This record gives sequence, C-alpha cells and structure tokens, in this order.
Amino acid sequence: QVQLVESGGGLVQAGGSLRLSCAASGRTFSSYAMGWFRQAPGKEREFVAAISRGGGSTYYADSVKGRFTISRDNAKNTVNLQMNSLKPDDTAVYYCAAATRFTVVAAEFGSWGQGTQVTVSS
Repeated sequence: QVQLVESGGGLVQAGGSLRLSCAASGRTFSSYAMGWFRQAPGKEREFVAAISRGGGSTYYADSVKGRFTISRDNAKNTVNLQMNSLKPDDTAVYYCAAATRFTVVAAEFGSWGQGTQVTVSS
C-alpha cells in the first residue's frame, strides 16, 4: 500500500484554475497507476482522470476532458491535476488514488488520500 496526501484545493471563481497535487510515500510509486476522483455533496464518488505507471497513457471523464490535465513525476512521487476553466459543477472533494493497473474503476484503487476540497463560485 502507498500513503497518499492531497493538497492544492481551495476556493476559486468560475473560469479560474487550480492545481491539485498528491504526494505518495514509499519507493514503489512508479509501480502504481494513479487516478483522481471527486465527490460532491449528496452525490456518489465519480472518476475524474487516470494516468498509467509511466505516464504515457491518460484517461479523462467526459465532463473534464479538455479542461483538466493529469500528470505525474515518478522521481518526486507526485501526481498532479491541473484544472482550468473551472465550473460550479466541479465543486467537490477531490481524492487521489493508487491502483496496481491502469483503470478507471474506483473499486480497483486500493489506496486513497484523505481528499482536498475544491469550491468553485459562480
């Protein structure tokens, strides 16, 4: 298991940008595919973006495609989520997660961070 800690959340106006970071502990970070999920109040947790172990493959939810970019730095044990053109509907707690294979299925992610709040005002 890998320990994950998110940072970078906050309050931003619609149309603005935020960059979330997730720091992972351990020396095996590069063996995990990584993902970002989010959960809004009263809603189920939903997939946002995923990146493969080496960073060569990415996948996005349709709702964020073209606005969000996931990236990773295996030398620094970090995965980032650059969020541009934010909308009020993007308001949620954002979680990073680690999986042993490239997937978008939440149940296949075995390690989760504690989450970071993103609030987009209109």
